[in-house]
Amino acid sequence: MKKINMSTLGLLTFALATMTSCKEEAKTDTTVETTIETPAKSEIAITPIEDSKMFPGAKLMVSSQVATAANADSVSLKTMYKVSNFELTMHTEGHNGEHMANSGQGQHIHYILDNTPYAALYKPEHEVKLKKGSEHYLLSFLSRSYHESLKEKDAFVVEHFKISDKGAYEKLAVPTEPMLFYSRPKGEYKGADTKAILLDFFVVNTTLAKDGFKVKANVNGQDFLLDEWRPYQITGLPMGENIITLTLMDASGNAVSGENTSVERKITLME
Repeated sequence: MKKINMSTLGLLTFALATMTSCKEEAKTDTTVETTIETPAKSEIAITPIEDSKMFPGAKLMVSSQVATAANADSVSLKTMYKVSNFELTMHTEGHNGEHMANSGQGQHIHYILDNTPYAALYKPEHEVKLKKGSEHYLLSFLSRSYHESLKEKDAFVVEHFKISDKGAYEKLAVPTEPMLFYSRPKGEYKGADTKAILLDFFVVNTTLAKDGFKVKANVNGQDFLLDEWRPYQITGLPMGENIITLTLMDASGNAVSGENTSVERKITLME
């Protein structure tokens, strides 16, 4: 048997170890790095709505307010309206009704009491229960079937009144200070109705301008400054709960104080 020199044995051992190491490295080098891209969140945007059907000559009037006793501390107040040159329950023509939440019952009156969520009236009357000794503001306006308000001067009525301690309706002077009333969006939106959501509000005793009063719309913490009184649409809202706050701002950029100048709403979007 041929003897192996120790130096030769060492070289063989080193060579085997090197080959083994290379094989192990070859196994580990098969790992491929992958990058998982997170879908980009939709950006919230507010843009004007164009081409709303107009109703020249449309007029809304309150014909009567009658308070009757409901119980010891409240009354039932019935409001009756007179509507001219505008047909309740008719579907409003135009493309806006095709891509926004649209009432199947057609055109109606928005009844906004104390800047709370409105009641949609498809008949020219409404009845609510109110506490005795309470004071209230009521904005009523004619609405297209997809809930956009008519902003003509005769298509709305603002009332300021109180229910006396004895339960009588007493009309009060309407303030001359600027006021802001919230109308849309409201409630829950599902499916296709979540894509473009109407933002509509009513300003009273003022108008909006680049160098004048404005409305600040805060949507989920993001501010938008609106200097035109017109309908808008909100896009890019996430599913789930969304918070919208409207605040009337003066020409200096300060929030206006007083009654009916800032309102917050929560709406829900669902698949």
